[in-house]
Amino acid sequence: MSAGVSTELVDYDEVVQRFDPMLGLEVHVELDTNTKMFCGCPTTFGAEPNTQVCPTCLGLPGSLPVVNEAAVRSAMLIGLALNCEIVPYCRFARKNYFYPDMPKNFQTSQYDEPIAVNGWLDVELDDGSAVRVEIERAHMEEDTGKSLHVGGATGRIHGADYSLLDYNRAGVPLIEIVTKMVPGTRERAPEVARAYVSTLRDLLRALGVSDVRMDQGSMRCDVNLSLSPRDSGALGTRSETKNVNSLRSVERAVRYEMTRQAGVLLAGGSVVQETRHFDESGGTTRAGRRKETSEDYRYFPEPDLVPVRPSAEWVESVRASLPEMPAQRRRRVQAEWSLSDEEMRDLTNAGALDLVAATVAAGASSGEARSWWVSYLSQQANVQGVALDELAITPAQLARVIELVGAGELNNKLARQAVDGVLAGEGSPDEVVGARGLKIVSDDSALIAAVDAALAQQPDVADKIRGGKVAAAGAIVGAVMKATRGKADAKRVRELIIERCT
Repeated sequence: MSAGVSTELVDYDEVVQRFDPMLGLEVHVELDTNTKMFCGCPTTFGAEPNTQVCPTCLGLPGSLPVVNEAAVRSAMLIGLALNCEIVPYCRFARKNYFYPDMPKNFQTSQYDEPIAVNGWLDVELDDGSAVRVEIERAHMEEDTGKSLHVGGATGRIHGADYSLLDYNRAGVPLIEIVTKMVPGTRERAPEVARAYVSTLRDLLRALGVSDVRMDQGSMRCDVNLSLSPRDSGALGTRSETKNVNSLRSVERAVRYEMTRQAGVLLAGGSVVQETRHFDESGGTTRAGRRKETSEDYRYFPEPDLVPVRPSAEWVESVRASLPEMPAQRRRRVQAEWSLSDEEMRDLTNAGALDLVAATVAAGASSGEARSWWVSYLSQQANVQGVALDELAITPAQLARVIELVGAGELNNKLARQAVDGVLAGEGSPDEVVGARGLKIVSDDSALIAAVDAALAQQPDVADKIRGGKVAAAGAIVGAVMKATRGKADAKRVRELIIERCT
């Protein structure tokens, strides 16, 4: 922003009336390989700091890198799934810059010769409309280490008392997927950004190349955004909000930057080309460093690595291994399960499709599985503050609960108690049912005794039933259910009430 010009956020509706946003997204994905990009160190997440390092990933003198073949294959798989061209020749380069968490003082990456170029990904929005996002490139590189800044109010280096460095992540294989500019999004730019990252995450998960855990940093998004006067066709100066780590935050970062940049421009200032950091608590961004150009990084070909030349045969063998793409799978599942478009969107938005499919594969019906995952278990995930697939119940365990309901051994209330027990770590569904004594009381002698006791306690209701008012039996059913703590078979109880009153 120009010196002396203050920034006030502009109302979002005014922003989209006066400006056109130009959106670009860079997504970094850690590959799920056993070893790092250029050495044999393991890539296990959460290991003790600085225990998964060697001379190569620490950049010590005399060490030499070797390309991880599995990472190259994963890069090709991603490129093909994104409808990219896999180039016959690519090579690595050194990207030179200093930062304490990068032990070599350069990053081994790909610059002007990436492995995959010119692709696209179709993205479905919440209302069912689609946007095609064009992919400029997908290239291979290595991750940096991790800095922990101790002290201070922001968790960043400014104001910290000291910093700790963990180099376990340094050298982990990364794929960076860069979109071309996405024009014409206007007021839907935040939604498009979120939907693109969500669609990409689903695709990468289907490929099996990454766990795409945004909360653990294995998938991170840089949001590039600029504004230009409405319908001018001009290109504005962009900001780059770095390392946004959730779908919601991607959407919020785009929206905030639109309102912030509009405030700068309407106040007569100029947007600064810079990196910015997203504040999760406030949903705002703040300035980082002035954005470098490619010349600042002094790229040059990596002298210690030979070029990568994927043969046509190798490319085709990788193409043949592509799994069913998520969009195709959704269409197939929607038809097989006879779901409406709205039901399919609810299932997808809840992140429940894979879980429901696995529950169906374990023997449950699609309707029962969908009902459990989208309603009760989604509520439990919200209460616990975890993702749906992080709940402590497997699809097979849920299928067993559903089976017990179908066999008449549990009713819906008891089934929820069984699920609660599994979620609490009390064991398998059968173990929980046994330990909690949840099975339905199906012994007629016990049920008759409970029915007779309830009829004796409510003689006026009993008289109504004997007089032909069968609907009054509901009060007796309720009393029996209460007496048996919900363990009676309500249908059988009703039958016995009618029999005892005729």
